[in-house]
Amino acid sequence: MAAAACARSLVKVGWTILESPALRRPGTVALPSGNVGSHVSRRSYYYGGGGGPGSRSGLLWSLRGGGGNRALSCAFLLGGGVGLYHTVKFYWAQQRQLAQAPPAEGPSPSASPSLTLYQYQTCPFCSKVRAFLDYHGLAYRVVEVNPVMRREIKWSAYRKVPILMVDEHLQLNDSSVIISSLKSYLISKGSSMSDIVNCYPEMKSVNDSGKEVTEYNNKYWLMLSQDDTAAVYPDKGMQKEEMKWRKWADNWLVHLISPNVYRSTGEALASFDYIVREGKFGTLEGFFAKYVGAAAMFVIAKRLKSRHNLQDDVRQDLYKAVNDWVAAVGKKRKFMGGEQPNLADLAVFGVLRVMEGLEAFDDMMANTKVKPWYQRMEEAARNHDGRSQSSR
Repeated sequence: MAAAACARSLVKVGWTILESPALRRPGTVALPSGNVGSHVSRRSYYYGGGGGPGSRSGLLWSLRGGGGNRALSCAFLLGGGVGLYHTVKFYWAQQRQLAQAPPAEGPSPSASPSLTLYQYQTCPFCSKVRAFLDYHGLAYRVVEVNPVMRREIKWSAYRKVPILMVDEHLQLNDSSVIISSLKSYLISKGSSMSDIVNCYPEMKSVNDSGKEVTEYNNKYWLMLSQDDTAAVYPDKGMQKEEMKWRKWADNWLVHLISPNVYRSTGEALASFDYIVREGKFGTLEGFFAKYVGAAAMFVIAKRLKSRHNLQDDVRQDLYKAVNDWVAAVGKKRKFMGGEQPNLADLAVFGVLRVMEGLEAFDDMMANTKVKPWYQRMEEAARNHDGRSQSSR
């Protein structure tokens, strides 16, 4: 279809040039008017390195006089004719092939969906989603979004990450909605992904600053039948505990990351050096991101410290939060989920993981009791221990 459209455009351009009054006025070149003409002009400028009226190298602008226009029009007509011939030839060959082939079947309801994650590598919310996908052994493609221009998600009205595209047509926003939806899908064998996503309706409101914000209902709930709920949460209070700590990871733990990784100018530079290495930055853009971004985030971290009433030494808040988590898991369980991680384990692990390689992470490991649990989580994610739960 694209080849046919291109061929038709070439033919149309050729006839337009032949019929142009410029053929009767030697010494002038008239490009066709309208959408097709403007499209050709823009494309020739782009691919010709600025081949516009002031350029001597542009092909369209090097033709002079009626003879040049006739040559140009013939070239368009010839190109269009050849294009149409090959398009028709390809079309009939394709029809014969389809006639001989068995009818195509749609995807099986039990087939694993195709997943594409639009993300920032160093975003804790994106890291949460990756932790879930890795643990469950779900194949996914990553599109790293440029955090400045965000060209990769210009097609989306929702301008934040993570965004997960399911089978290239169903868009999931918000890390907790993505995780709850996928977990519900993996467990509920009779439900489609579209039906599950509809259970997390979007709500828009205006915050105290007058800015529109988007929230999602039910985002910490799994959409399961009574029997499935009983199988996933066999002990009383397990579901409530999981939801409590998932909310805690989103509403408290994540807010401790920036004040700690940008605690000093040195740590801010080290953090942005890591961000530039991991993120999708050009050379010049990366340079400015590192130095300007580090300075800006150092200031912002101070504001976040004040907004969330953190201590002067923000490390103490991080240590306390992490030790609170370890105490909640307890000494008798490997994970909050028991023998296997639950969604709270994956959320906390995903948030903390973005600090790896930074001073804040090393300090946390040395000054809290989180290391054994964290190492078990690393192994579970690396080995895809939840893969058995991913087969519908």
